[in-house]
Amino acid sequence: MKKILLLLTLFCTTMTQAQNPFLEKYNTPHGTPPFDKIKIEHYEPAIMEGMKQEMAEIDAIINNREKPTFSNTIVALEKSGELLERVTTVFGNLLSAETNDEMQELAQKLMPLLSEHSNNISLNEKLFERIKTVYNQKASLNLNTEQAKLLDNAYDGFVRSGANLQGEAKDKYRELTAKLSMLTLNYSQNSLKETNAYQLVLTDKSQLSGLPETAIEAAAHTAQEKNVEGWVITLQAPSYGPFMQYADNRELRKELYMAYNTKGTLNNEYNNESIATEIVNTRMAIAQLLGYNSHADYVLQKRMAENSDAVYNLLNQLLDAYTPAAQKEVKEVEKLARETEGNSFELMPWDWSYYSNKLKEKNFNLNDELLRPYFELEKVKEGVFGLATKLYGITFKKNSDIPVYHKDVDAFEVYDKDGKYLAVLYTDFHPREGKRAGAWMTSVKGQWIDEKTGENSRPHVMLVMNFTKPTADKPALLTFDEMDTFLHEFGHGLHGIFANSTYESLSGTSVYWDFVELPSQIMENFANEKEFLHTFAKHYQTGELLPEAYIKRIVDAANFNVGYGCLRQVSFGLLDMAWYTRTTPFEGDVKVYEKEAWKKTQILPVIPETCMSTQFSHIFAGGYSAGYYSYKWAEVLDADAFSLFKEKGIFNTDVAQSFRDNILSKGGTEHPMVLYKRFRGHEPTIDALLIRNGIK
Repeated sequence: MKKILLLLTLFCTTMTQAQNPFLEKYNTPHGTPPFDKIKIEHYEPAIMEGMKQEMAEIDAIINNREKPTFSNTIVALEKSGELLERVTTVFGNLLSAETNDEMQELAQKLMPLLSEHSNNISLNEKLFERIKTVYNQKASLNLNTEQAKLLDNAYDGFVRSGANLQGEAKDKYRELTAKLSMLTLNYSQNSLKETNAYQLVLTDKSQLSGLPETAIEAAAHTAQEKNVEGWVITLQAPSYGPFMQYADNRELRKELYMAYNTKGTLNNEYNNESIATEIVNTRMAIAQLLGYNSHADYVLQKRMAENSDAVYNLLNQLLDAYTPAAQKEVKEVEKLARETEGNSFELMPWDWSYYSNKLKEKNFNLNDELLRPYFELEKVKEGVFGLATKLYGITFKKNSDIPVYHKDVDAFEVYDKDGKYLAVLYTDFHPREGKRAGAWMTSVKGQWIDEKTGENSRPHVMLVMNFTKPTADKPALLTFDEMDTFLHEFGHGLHGIFANSTYESLSGTSVYWDFVELPSQIMENFANEKEFLHTFAKHYQTGELLPEAYIKRIVDAANFNVGYGCLRQVSFGLLDMAWYTRTTPFEGDVKVYEKEAWKKTQILPVIPETCMSTQFSHIFAGGYSAGYYSYKWAEVLDADAFSLFKEKGIFNTDVAQSFRDNILSKGGTEHPMVLYKRFRGHEPTIDALLIRNGIK
């Protein structure tokens, strides 16, 4: 009987593995995930098996009778968990890009298990003892730069994950980290669900007054998709943005603005106020358990900024430099509004996009709809890919045999200038209900080099965005800002594509958080360059090149409302720091605390009901807690770095090669300031940014 049961068990296990694509070798081009075969029921058993395999690998490290060495401990740890990484990477990416209720329920179930599994490794005393033994011998190991960095990261990672905690403190750490993983998941899911739940249904065409034809067509297309009569405006960026910018109906602008800016505050199941509070307090508690005063102190120890004083120094410099310009900009917009509406008119937040756009049209004869016909998505794609070809010699070839997770997704093979395969790049451009808001770069496979064979295992990179969709009559026509966002995310993509490290954990975008935006933001500089725009920007109907007069207007308008835009970013940085420099638990009103935190940056009337903290996924559910300042930090870097391209020529291949060799391919193998100085020759200052913005 036992023999029969054993055979049945073996048979069932074999059948399960054969039917689960995660548990067998991917029979796909370049070993890409078989998205066409992956089903929801495959995730849980593959994750459970992945955790089981990783624990067996950890046990093998611990039980190795040989003395701890860099190879048998640090490298062995680096190589462990391959299956779990493979499954959770796909699951996590689709949870953001193509989710549904069943996926979200599964995430609720799996998150505590994954958190516990992670803690079982990071709090393993015997494993840490081996790591510490190797770390203490570091000076005598003759490690190269990358090996030394891997050892430092392994040791620091364990210490920063509670390895030195004892007894009740270790139990408390487990409890808090498990709690945090669920809180951030719930926060993110609430935000997505509330965004999807809202729709502004318009049935009278007069309500569409002022909207360009592209926005009206998109609203009609959305209504058809939702089986609703008339036109539908949503809170997704390609719908919300144009309505706020062009709709003449002020009451409808206010209604939409309030719907967007009160997300997570309403008396419904998606309220995030208490969750945001718990996230802040839990992160503070974890940091203090580990010996830090605040979460910001914990985070900034591993950032270029190093401490909160440096962050506040940057934010306050920007605040001082840009506030006069911002105040002047608001007065100019308000003056135009009063010329139209009367001297008693008070400019409100829901008026800002509308009237600032009218002022931009008046001053520069420029608006999104004038430029949109020249930015057909397919042409923009050719232009952005072509820019990489000009700079780095790489080429892109669409491969329809590579499985994708949605019909809107394309997969490209990327080849180096010598013709060698370099990476797979997935592009996913349009919004849908299963995709969270925003734009991001990620990967479903990292890069590493096999130290035994020398094989360079190349990455699979993903660019996910929410751009204007095509309609029945028109292809996808992007705004200038959407084209700029494409360049930004593509810069992150190049950071992943050019990765060339021995160890995956140091590869590509695995760098300090306030350095990771340099490769993306430097690409945005090309958006204002005629030489680049004329490589692709052609009218989608006539084929006419983007007129030079339009490009001059783009350049002239590049710093339009730059002060207001800077203060907006500074406000987010100040809010982030206010939450995460706390040393005592927060027990107050989230909305009131927020408004106090960023009051120095607010130059439009403040609306008491609105709240950013309940929908600020970057700092509450993403990786930017105590790190949102990094966008402005990196802007200082990118302005300084791009000045070298401007000096030598924007397509200068020598400068590009240096940027590739010293920044893009190095990942986190060295301190970012060392890498930056190797490329630029000096440390950056704020001056290049002030000059670029016309402030200095």
